Amino acid sequence: MNRRAGNGLFAVSGMLVLAGAILYAGRWMPAPFLFAAGAVGVTVCYLSVSSSPSDFRTRRLNRWNSLAGLALIAASVFMFRHRMEWVAFLLISALIQLYTAFVHTGKR
Repeated sequence: MNRRAGNGLFAVSGMLVLAGAILYAGRWMPAPFLFAAGAVGVTVCYLSVSSSPSDFRTRRLNRWNSLAGLALIAASVFMFRHRMEWVAFLLISALIQLYTAFVHTGKR
């Protein structure tokens, strides 16, 4: 996937995750589907990042981001089952992404 398409997919997927989480609080029935589509898009973006030419630190941060994407998918599973654990997985994913964003930008 080229960089421009990946950035576009990530932006749209992030908006779907956000919209799904907000609309689920309003008891809108299609909200889990929006959230799941966004979670899959974010995870695909994280898993498609090439880490072969990178240094150890970048590869480690990419693995953490992949784990955050998998936490989003787990959150969508709990959302479909109408269980409140989805909030915990969403929080875990958000904290991992926040950590990797600050560590990655602090590298420069």
